[in-house]
Amino acid sequence: MARLGEDVTEVLDYVPGHFQVIHHVRPKYACKACDAITQAPAPAMPTPRGRATPATLAHLLVSKYCDHLPLYRQSEIYARDGLELDRSTLCDWVGQAVWLLDPIVAGIRRHVFAAEKIHGDDTTVPVLAPGLGRTKIGRLWVYVRDDRPFCGTAPPAAAYFYSPDRGGEHPARHLATFTGSHQADGYAGFEALYEPRRTGEGLTANAGITEVACWAHCRRKFYDYWVAKKSPVAQEAIDRIGAFYEIEAKARFAPPDDRLAHRTETVPLVDAFFDWAGRTVTKISAKSDLADAFRYTIKRREALSRFLADARLEIDNNIAENAMRGIALGRKN
Repeated sequence: MARLGEDVTEVLDYVPGHFQVIHHVRPKYACKACDAITQAPAPAMPTPRGRATPATLAHLLVSKYCDHLPLYRQSEIYARDGLELDRSTLCDWVGQAVWLLDPIVAGIRRHVFAAEKIHGDDTTVPVLAPGLGRTKIGRLWVYVRDDRPFCGTAPPAAAYFYSPDRGGEHPARHLATFTGSHQADGYAGFEALYEPRRTGEGLTANAGITEVACWAHCRRKFYDYWVAKKSPVAQEAIDRIGAFYEIEAKARFAPPDDRLAHRTETVPLVDAFFDWAGRTVTKISAKSDLADAFRYTIKRREALSRFLADARLEIDNNIAENAMRGIALGRKN
């Protein structure tokens, strides 16, 4: 037969991930002359007297925190493969891994708060409440350093904190060593961070943290009202804010000088928006949600305008909100 060529067909196959047991054999030797017993030391493990290798711990943490698989589900998955790992054992391994990684977490936090500009946000998280038969609501806070939009070279990173409630003392503690620009929503607990602080001599000193507000939060308030009422005034507000974003799309990931050059087009649009908003809010019902949206935005005019003169700043706080997406996904599980 004469070969005329060949056809190649690719098919997709799946090879299930599997565990393996590694046996470390350490023979013992006895010296007949001096009755001494010698044995090689046990191999180093990530945790004291641990039975899980670094790869096993990494798989456990990635499955829980990146793939949002609760430990009881992981236990059931492993059981299907013939591996009996009780949830309490997995809990112990997670706790030991947290202890092991604590210096890295501390290093990431130092890196984040060493930035000149960070983004902050918080969200709810259900927390087990033993004895109550239900969960209680806790809070997760995130602070993000991301200099990539203005071509900064520092690695992006996010630092997360837990608190049992949403009291303003928590962000005050988190940001106790931070000085720079903090971009966030209009949460009242953040406002104390931006106010001057009083020294022991009775003089006022600047808090060292500059407020940068978020246009996306302002737009959302107008959008929600437009969805509910189909208000032409709300639609105009959305369109005006949308014009800012059209220009900002060209400035994203551009060098600082280029960013500011693009934003010179935004300056008159922002001024026109607030002039229009000031006139419009006096013509609508003061008790309406639309009036609340206008007051929320007008009150933050200075903080909403800071991005126009500083290339490091963003038009909104979406960087922090994106860092919370994984939390929201895991919350459902």
